[in-house]
Amino acid sequence: MDIKIVVTQEEHYQYAETICNTIEISAKLRGTGIAKRTPDYILQKMQAKDAIIALVNNEFAGFCYIESWEHAKFVAHSGLIVHPKYRNLGLAKKIKSKVFDYSLRKYPNAKVFGITTGLPVMKINSDLGYKPVPFSELTTDPSFWKGCKTCTNYEILKSKDNKMCLCTGMLYDPKEKQKIPPKHPFNLKVLNRLKKIKEALFLKK
Repeated sequence: MDIKIVVTQEEHYQYAETICNTIEISAKLRGTGIAKRTPDYILQKMQAKDAIIALVNNEFAGFCYIESWEHAKFVAHSGLIVHPKYRNLGLAKKIKSKVFDYSLRKYPNAKVFGITTGLPVMKINSDLGYKPVPFSELTTDPSFWKGCKTCTNYEILKSKDNKMCLCTGMLYDPKEKQKIPPKHPFNLKVLNRLKKIKEALFLKK
């Protein structure tokens, strides 16, 4: 299978609406919260060359984009999605690795962070060198947290003054060059247990 993973160009603008629909449908099927984005917003990211797209024979296969905060002190990778037709092929990890390397070149002094409830994304992030951190180590830019308003878990975040949610915060600091050594593998069981504890605390009736 000939998969191309590239920085977005004008020829890819046509996929903006498909990308938004794929992200939204996927979130609903998983029953997870997600900050919604409009086709116009995705298009802006494409035009700024802050997005990575995966294609198979000119058919949309996957996507991810970069957001920057506090004058590029922090950057985050958002909207990571793989079309259902191309899942279970390791494509999400390839896209994430591509956008990670690209953002380090484009924003060399920025700390790279993310918040997610998805264990597969946590695993990918950990393999790239991210570490779990409290939200206090992430950006304080109100614009970032405003983007969470369309997430189904926003009321939880709001009630905790943006300090905690069902999501796990993860951070990569290029100055630390933090790579997880082989003797300290990603502990999926620990983060899964943490996720269940949060759900029990925040979702109790």
